[in-house]
Amino acid sequence: MAFPLAATLAIGLILQGGIAAAQDAPPSKPPESAAQPAVQAEGVDPSLSPECRIPGSKLYTLASLRRVKRALRDHRTLKVLAIGSSSTLGGGSSSPAASYPARLEDELERLTPGVDVDVVNRGISGEIAGGAADRLKDVVVEVEPDLVVWQVGTNDALARVAPETFADTLIETLKWLQAHKIDVVLVDPQYTASLADDASYSGIVHIIEDVARKNRVPLVHRYDATRYLAEHKERAPTLRNQFQLNDLGYRCMAEHVARAVTVSLLQPEPPQPEPLPQPEPPAAQRPQPEPAPSDGPHGP
Repeated sequence: MAFPLAATLAIGLILQGGIAAAQDAPPSKPPESAAQPAVQAEGVDPSLSPECRIPGSKLYTLASLRRVKRALRDHRTLKVLAIGSSSTLGGGSSSPAASYPARLEDELERLTPGVDVDVVNRGISGEIAGGAADRLKDVVVEVEPDLVVWQVGTNDALARVAPETFADTLIETLKWLQAHKIDVVLVDPQYTASLADDASYSGIVHIIEDVARKNRVPLVHRYDATRYLAEHKERAPTLRNQFQLNDLGYRCMAEHVARAVTVSLLQPEPPQPEPLPQPEPPAAQRPQPEPAPSDGPHGP
């Protein structure tokens, strides 16, 4: 059996290299009669299913996943907790096996040869970030995950949760997970045409992006991905109500999350902060030198 981490990193390099190669390909020369220069098409990940392929910039942003790397090095089961609302629970899917967490488990095992992956689904329909944060600590104790994939933001936007409250909840929960050395991947809301111009909805998407960047957490750009798929593919990734994914949407979501995890393993780990120098103790507390030994009393 191949060494899991080496095999995974090799696959990650292939995935990343495929995108880079497509992005670096020279643009075709436009006809001399063209009024405008040809626009180079952005590269896509060729390892994705054809129905799920989108430009790289719309797929994810990356950060190091230290605990996932350790699980692969230790040859142990990679435990993943999928938490979120109906998109995690699987609302709209044809069966539990078609939900995104079930497909994510299969996809991660395909991309990490020789690694056993266990994805635990703890989605609750209609849940906002505050509800997930309240129960997350108990679920973490139960599951003991290496990685939490948190699909978040859709219901907060629909419920008009105050942006400051949402941001604070997200930041505090990420800091708690990071303090317990648990890796996190965030997944933002899906695109829906009926809310494309809704400032509250897009504001939540921007908050998630900002928090992920500042806290060095990988982010799956589900909003950009589902918008691209809806506008450029023959099959839509959502049901007619546009708020629930269909089987295709869940398959693409699982593939996109799996790529974010795999390629994030190539990211360098952030440097550990150097220990602060210890202050000098006050003079009264400094150890005093031992007096020189005496030879005893001397006579005249």
